[in-house]
Amino acid sequence: MTLHEAVPGTLDEAAPSGDWTSRGGTPAAPGSGRLRPLGLREVTLRAGFWGRRQEINRSASLAHIEHWLEREGWLGNFDAAVAGRLPGARRGREFADTEVYKLLEAMAWEHGRTGDAGLDARFRAIVARVAAAQEPDGYLNTNFGRPGQAARYSDLEWGHELYSFGHLIQAGVARARAFGPDPLVEVAVRAADHVCEVFGPGGLAAVCGHPEIEPALVELYRVTGEPRYLRQAQLFVERRGHGVLADIEFGRSYFQDDIPVRDADVLRGHAVRATYLAAGAVDVAVETGDAELLAAVSRQWQATVARRTYLTGGMGARHQDEAFGEDFALPPDRAYSETCAAVGSIMLSWRLLLAHGDARYADLIERTLFNVIATAPSRDGTRFFYTNTLHQRELGAEPPEDAAVPRAASTLRAPWFKVSCCPTNLARTFASLAAYLATADDGGIQLHQYAAATLNVSLPGDRPVELEVDTDYPATGRVTVRVLRSPDDPWTLTLRVPPWAAGATVTAGGHRRAAAPGWVRVERRFRAGETVVLDLPVGPRLTEPDPRIDAVRGCVAVERGPVVLCAESVDLPPGARLDALRLERDGGLVAGLVDDAGQVVVTCRVGGEPEDGWPYRTVAPGGAAEALAPTVDVPLRPYHDWAARGPSTMRIWLPTA
Repeated sequence: MTLHEAVPGTLDEAAPSGDWTSRGGTPAAPGSGRLRPLGLREVTLRAGFWGRRQEINRSASLAHIEHWLEREGWLGNFDAAVAGRLPGARRGREFADTEVYKLLEAMAWEHGRTGDAGLDARFRAIVARVAAAQEPDGYLNTNFGRPGQAARYSDLEWGHELYSFGHLIQAGVARARAFGPDPLVEVAVRAADHVCEVFGPGGLAAVCGHPEIEPALVELYRVTGEPRYLRQAQLFVERRGHGVLADIEFGRSYFQDDIPVRDADVLRGHAVRATYLAAGAVDVAVETGDAELLAAVSRQWQATVARRTYLTGGMGARHQDEAFGEDFALPPDRAYSETCAAVGSIMLSWRLLLAHGDARYADLIERTLFNVIATAPSRDGTRFFYTNTLHQRELGAEPPEDAAVPRAASTLRAPWFKVSCCPTNLARTFASLAAYLATADDGGIQLHQYAAATLNVSLPGDRPVELEVDTDYPATGRVTVRVLRSPDDPWTLTLRVPPWAAGATVTAGGHRRAAAPGWVRVERRFRAGETVVLDLPVGPRLTEPDPRIDAVRGCVAVERGPVVLCAESVDLPPGARLDALRLERDGGLVAGLVDDAGQVVVTCRVGGEPEDGWPYRTVAPGGAAEALAPTVDVPLRPYHDWAARGPSTMRIWLPTA
């Protein structure tokens, strides 16, 4: 078939976002939308749940990643390219270049946030090695195009060339927004010009097997104002789904080349690819005023959340192709829930939140942050989960400290993987995390995620607002917003109330009122020193699955505030096994279930099933009652802390007695 290259929407009204360098930059900066993102110097995390994790990322994870990139030879690939030692000297998978680019993006955000001179010197040293390998026409990839290597763009299904360019460009965008003109920005611009030349109108009418170039090109357009980058992103989005890639064993849905983006009803195929593509489609739709495209992606997000997302916010149920399963196919013990898919989910939900201003997008971001992003790294930031299962049946083995493990093979957090896309994706997410906390519009400021932080924002008309947020959320549900500086005229502080927080209240100006799930708005002429207090009920609650999720029918989970809890074998008394526990529905949670430390306990029956023999039983006529098994009190832990105390079995969903 011949694909018509004309795409809907106009570029005439689109305009690049303003200068971000004084505000520290932000990962996504749409030219229009319901809400305006804030920069990394406008929102600063302080000590607390997320502030500690961001600091560990800065002080430990970045150096750890840099060490492994050097050790595995992935950084050295660029030196080998310059010295003419490829392909013999090349190390790593075909997409190994991208891990260097994601590290550079993380470093760029971190330097923009802190001004760390030592980090900047390390950043510049890596950029010099990368820039030296770029070809005169802008092409940059250590795996293709040289004598002895496959030709450029000869394997668009699996080669990841445009995917690699996407991460290179995003690193350049981060540097441009957080710092300004820079050699990496020049490298990214030359690469983008090359892509437009090769894949633009009249060029190769193809796409990459792994989406990522699409949001990158739109963000570069937003930085530079060069419309050809936006047009090229449009072309890539519109080409997808027309069978431009060769079919593969997983089918074209694996890389979303089976159905045009506008016609799809749900995200499908490889979960990371799907969320990256959807994020890029939102970017294109917003910048071109394409309401139809934006509505299509919004529809897909809603269907995916309703039918293909785990309780943790994780996405991707199938190990074979790292993909979404069919509707309601969400087995906990076979959950893939890749860490990178969680990053992609946040990228997509954030863009939809900025476009629509709907609290449900921030709700999913919160769930994903606390239950996938916070789960993946170890407490010291030097070990990681690639996948995030909801049920671990067997004890894992501690991975060695000095070896990269096979992808997704570790049942405990590993220091590095043969495919280490997840550690670098976490690094760039933590470095830019403050940018996802709050937004602004003409009328005021909106808080989406709750963390100890300070905000310095200038509302339209040069009206400065300075806020201090104090909270130990999610340990407790109290969020105190203290006004340090405010303009003389009224403005609106908007706070998100999660859907689980029935009974929440807000107190402002000495008056306390109910705060229903969604948004609660406080509009007034604020004075320095006054506070607004949001109280969210974070007590434990039982959660039932949709009965169509066959794998967990008859089970319940326990959540506390935004945190999903789990049972671990290390907390059970001697002789008790997780697979023998049954939670009692009558009475359910034991009295005094929350102590001063927020500890949650459930009372379970311990089944007496035989160890051997036929695992099925005939139901007695009349359903004769069985003798009650003994009970045991089981402490539940935050899922994001599981496996922090050594090998254990674990489960989130508990069968009921």
